[in-house]
Amino acid sequence: MPDALLRYLAQAPWVEELSAWAAIESCSRDAQGLAQMRVVLEQRLRRLGAAVERVGSMHLLARWPGVGQPILLLGHFDTVYPRGTLVQQPIAQRDGGLFGPGVLDMKGGLLMGCLAIEALQALDRRPRRPVWFLCTGDEEVGSPDARPWIERYAREAAAVLVLEAAGNGGALKTARKGVGLYELVVTGRAAHAGVAPEQGRSALLELAHQIIWLHTLNDAAQGTTVNVCVAQGGTATNVVPAEARAAINIRVRTLAEAERIAAALQARQAVLDGVTLCFSGGLNRPPMERSAAIARLFARAQALARELGFELSETETGGGSDGNFTAALGVPTLDGLGPVGGGAHARHEHVQLASLAPRTALLARLLETL
Repeated sequence: MPDALLRYLAQAPWVEELSAWAAIESCSRDAQGLAQMRVVLEQRLRRLGAAVERVGSMHLLARWPGVGQPILLLGHFDTVYPRGTLVQQPIAQRDGGLFGPGVLDMKGGLLMGCLAIEALQALDRRPRRPVWFLCTGDEEVGSPDARPWIERYAREAAAVLVLEAAGNGGALKTARKGVGLYELVVTGRAAHAGVAPEQGRSALLELAHQIIWLHTLNDAAQGTTVNVCVAQGGTATNVVPAEARAAINIRVRTLAEAERIAAALQARQAVLDGVTLCFSGGLNRPPMERSAAIARLFARAQALARELGFELSETETGGGSDGNFTAALGVPTLDGLGPVGGGAHARHEHVQLASLAPRTALLARLLETL
């Protein structure tokens, strides 16, 4: 049975179709490119017999019927690459890989989802449950429009399979850190830097104190990272700066750690007299914590991979995905089911072509057996 899936998928036109998809520049802020990619996906899904509807501002939901709670497939068709990237980063096949913007993150995963369904249909096999495939267009900017739809459909699902790229060595992702985005605004008092500096209250000096303190919140044992990623302030070279601000990126393994950090920020006071602090923001994505249900789902995938002739490991990553949202709802979620490759968001982004057929066969077997 696995051999038939592998034989079918080994002959699929991976390079041709994925190259065509990567040639559509669909950056998260590029409405034209997103619309073009959405049309291509919509047509592809309809050819597979799905009932397809547009949801939210730019997303697609494809459904195939069945009995019981559905399996929800998650993927996104937006990329981080602005229009014109293809000039400097052309699509190319070399060294066993297909290189190009978005091939790994995550048009390759989207194509795997389509071909898993196609292979089952071609072999007169079918998923055990209904399959819902949600393709979104704003994941790379935090899924602000897609999140309510993701959570809505996940609440109805028996399990969620996320088609993001694999971890190192092809590992599936059974835990992801939560992502917190905060801004600190420091307000001081302006004064002439040469005539009356003593009358000023430097917001930049206060910000320096706060940056040092913020980095003390890091906890390697807990996997918590706190990084001030952008800082700015001041208006002119002869003015004591009255305002400064910083963007803070926080990664946490657990909600408890997120709450610890939030409480610390809320309680924090200024070091200098006459200066005020204002922290704003919060969790952009909750942590995907490895639950017993996620562990069972991974064990099923691992057993199926062995049937297909390859070994599968699991990993945790500090990056977030839409799987963070579904796991936080308590829905069993398995992430990193997409292709093996490297260079996500970089000029050498690529998929390993040899990984596509076996991993798509694994996805098809999950749909058959879950």
